[in-house]
This record gives sequence, structure tokens and C-alpha cells, in this order.
Amino acid sequence: MDDDRRRVLDVALLCAGLAVAVLTLTPTGAAGWAWGAPLTELRWYATGLESRTTLFQLLGNLALLAPLAALAVLRWPALGTPHRLVVVAVAVAGGVELLQWALPLGRVVSPVDAALNVTGAVLAGLLAAAAIRVRRAPAGA
Repeated sequence: MDDDRRRVLDVALLCAGLAVAVLTLTPTGAAGWAWGAPLTELRWYATGLESRTTLFQLLGNLALLAPLAALAVLRWPALGTPHRLVVVAVAVAGGVELLQWALPLGRVVSPVDAALNVTGAVLAGLLAAAAIRVRRAPAGA
């Protein structure tokens, strides 16, 4: 990978990381945190998919770490395996939820959100890895 491409990916990764921080670690006005009970949240998703709010929340959680994961795989192609992506995505999503719990942001700490974040990150990372393989494949193969 040439230096210019590496620099562009580094800047894009920084921007994606900052976007995740702004979206997840800015205060909501209330102090402390709330627990997102997994069964309650799963029921909310399962029964509310016709609601714009529910659909927005679902898609937003799936998309939250996706750009970060895709850019990370483009920057470090060895990261583009399911096992590595799951490990890194769990660490990042878990870190976000841990910070939401530890800081007085008024956020909801949710294992379901973290699982959706991981799912979106892994899918995006695998798509980026597939794109790298296609790009490296010999023409006409």
C-alpha cells in the first residue's frame, strides 16, 4: 500500500472514530445511565419494525461501527477475517457501552445495541475484505 493511500485511510479512520464518539459519548441531558434490558429491547425491535423510530434505531445500531470496520480492513487487510473482526468489534462496541456506563452521559447501556454494532461491523469488514480480494484477483480470472 502506498503512503498516500495509507494517509488517506488513517485520516478516514480518525474521522470515523470521532463520529462514533460524537454519536455515542455526548451527553443526552440527563445524568447517570439507564440499563437497556435485553428482553425488553428485543421485544421492542420485534414488535416495532413498522415504526420509523424503531427502524431508525435498528439500522443506526447496525451502521454505527460499519464504516470504522470497513476502513480498518482496508488499512490492515489481515484484519479481514471473521474471527479477528468479531474480536475487534466486540472490544469496540463493549468499550462504547462501558464508557456510556462509566460517564455521566444519561445514555442507555444496552447489550442489544452492542450486538447490533458488532453485527454491522463484522458484515462491513467482511465486505471490505471481499472487495480487496476482488481487486487483487487477476483480470479474467
